[in-house]
Amino acid sequence: MNAKIVSINISDKKGIRKKTVDTALLRTNYGIEGDAHASEKWHRQVSLLAIESIKKMQDMGLKVGSGDFAENITTEGIDLLRLPIGTKIFISDNVKLEVSQIGKVCHARCAIYEQAGDCVMPKEGIFAKVLKGGTIKKGDTIRVVSSQ
Repeated sequence: MNAKIVSINISDKKGIRKKTVDTALLRTNYGIEGDAHASEKWHRQVSLLAIESIKKMQDMGLKVGSGDFAENITTEGIDLLRLPIGTKIFISDNVKLEVSQIGKVCHARCAIYEQAGDCVMPKEGIFAKVLKGGTIKKGDTIRVVSSQ
C-alpha cells in the first residue's frame, strides 16, 4: 500500500479537536497556515497520527475520527512510531518535513481526552518541523527517507 494523507486538520486554538480541510499551506519553519500549533519558536510545527491508530480507538468503541486527536495530518500506510527523529517525510515531492519528536507527555487530561474518553496522540503521534513548505491535499502521497 502506498502511504498517503487521509485527512488534513486545523484549529485556531490548542487542545481541541481539529476541523478537516481540503487543502493546507505549510510554511517553511512555521507549520500549517491558520493552525494554532504553527510557530517558528518550536519543533512541534506539524503533528501526524496514523488512521490505523484512530481505528484502534474506534475498535474500543470510541466514536472518533480524523482530527479528533488534534493531529494536523492523518496518514495511512506508515508506521509512524518506527520513524526515528531526523527522518525526512516528503509529501507529493513538494513539501519536506523532518521528524522532531515521537509522542508527547500530557500533564493533564486535555479537552480531547475529556471528549473522546482517551487520547492516542501522546503514545502514537509524532511531530515534525517544516523544512520546505507548499500546499498539501487529501490523497497526496507520502514518501519516507531514512535519517541514516
